Amino acid sequence: MTNPIADFKKADVILLTGSNPTANHPVIALEMIKAIRDNNTKLIVVDPRKVEMVQHAEIWLRPKPGTDVVWLNGLMYVIIDEDLHDVSYVADRTENFIAFKETVMQYNPKFVERVAGIPAEDLKRAARLYAGAGRGSIAYCMGITQHAFGTDNVKSIANLAMLCGNVGIEGGGVNPLRGQNNVQGACDMGALPNVFPGYQSVFEQKNVKKFEKAWGVKLPVKPGLAVTDMWSAVFKEELKGMYIMGENPVVSDPNLKHVKAALKKLDFLVVQDIFMTETAKLAHVVLPAAAYAEKDGTFTNTERRVQRVRQGIEPIGDSKPDWKIISKLSEKMGTPMNYNHPEEIMEEIADLVPSYGGIHYKRLKNHGLQWPCPNWEHPGTPYLHHPEFTRGKGLFQPVKFILPDELPNKEYPFLLSTGRELYHYNSGSMTHKVKGLHAISPEVVVEIHPLDAKKKGIENKNMVKIVSRRGEIKARVSITGKSPEGSVFIPFHFGEMAVNLLTNDALDPVARIPELKVCAVSIEQV
Repeated sequence: MTNPIADFKKADVILLTGSNPTANHPVIALEMIKAIRDNNTKLIVVDPRKVEMVQHAEIWLRPKPGTDVVWLNGLMYVIIDEDLHDVSYVADRTENFIAFKETVMQYNPKFVERVAGIPAEDLKRAARLYAGAGRGSIAYCMGITQHAFGTDNVKSIANLAMLCGNVGIEGGGVNPLRGQNNVQGACDMGALPNVFPGYQSVFEQKNVKKFEKAWGVKLPVKPGLAVTDMWSAVFKEELKGMYIMGENPVVSDPNLKHVKAALKKLDFLVVQDIFMTETAKLAHVVLPAAAYAEKDGTFTNTERRVQRVRQGIEPIGDSKPDWKIISKLSEKMGTPMNYNHPEEIMEEIADLVPSYGGIHYKRLKNHGLQWPCPNWEHPGTPYLHHPEFTRGKGLFQPVKFILPDELPNKEYPFLLSTGRELYHYNSGSMTHKVKGLHAISPEVVVEIHPLDAKKKGIENKNMVKIVSRRGEIKARVSITGKSPEGSVFIPFHFGEMAVNLLTNDALDPVARIPELKVCAVSIEQV
């Protein structure tokens, strides 16, 4: 990961894939467009949908959904076959190139055209443009990760960046565009099942002892469950209570019938949120949390930048900042947390998390600090893996294409992909309350290609029923060439007709991320 917002201006080429930044990350989209306009940065867009950034692209590759490993390996085939890769970088800074090359050379452009649907000559043009750049930046989002084998997609992106010497340089690197404003910060602080804060593994005894000493409690030595594994654990009666903070899985998680049934089966459900969400309505106890303007603290954004948030108003009603609620609960459960202000928590983080060691409130002025920032004197780190990779040498990992978990058939002939639109955010618990936004986007809409609509006798703005193996919803039709023939797209912001009633909860074996971007559906007129 590098510093995407600043570095796009320094990139010669941006490869954008699995992301629709004008809708999902408008500030980053503006920076990309500025780089294209002002610095002559070239843009390659790889996306099945005709997203808005296509109009700014030098090249648009339109792969079939779920074939990312195929076209990524195909790009690298061309780059190696035409001797366009950075030979000295590969030799000096990486390892396992030979094994990686053996796999990649099975994905020639004709094979890619047959499997992924990208014309061979277009693939070659894109490969030459990316490899010929002095500084090449890759930006991706959940169109890459939300697959049953999304980890393989990310590994392939890392392979491509290393192959061309684009990791550990300004203006290059691999830039995951985070889905929410503090996803990075939550992960940094240990909101993952197998690490303590700062990605310190629970499997290492020294880490366990370190946090036991700091917190004065005995800690478990085995990892917890990923959220996507919790639903099955409920039905196995391995999990009987759940505490959900700032999340609305009744709208946002896949296979919603399964999720709702699991939540209803729990002996005890607590939801902590700023609104009465669909999930909160199922809770035994709802704890009212303070919104961002009602509390002090920090956010860590997609470029690892830690920024101050300063309280603007007092918490409304009975709501309290999250840290106060957690501290009071901990005290009730026998473990006092003697914090008087979030700054004290930040000082504890600096003591226990090496990458945050130099991050203190007194230093978080103007533009904040980017971790790793190990001490008071350190200026922060604009981009990672310089002068060497964190692990020493970058590891090329051979990745082979695996079919999506679910493909179309006669009964379910269309591929469904889900995502976001500009006017709503996540499950809509905030944006649906804004009258102006609701007026612009009041209901769920399904994008259908004109040729598919013609075959089905569907007209624009008709209501249709979309059915998968898991459920069905009704939606209004938008006939558009944005989505390719044979595919439909539906945003997931609408709880009253939630598209995730349809989606597949097949999980990536490593990251445990669900396959939200590919599932098979049928379409019927209502």
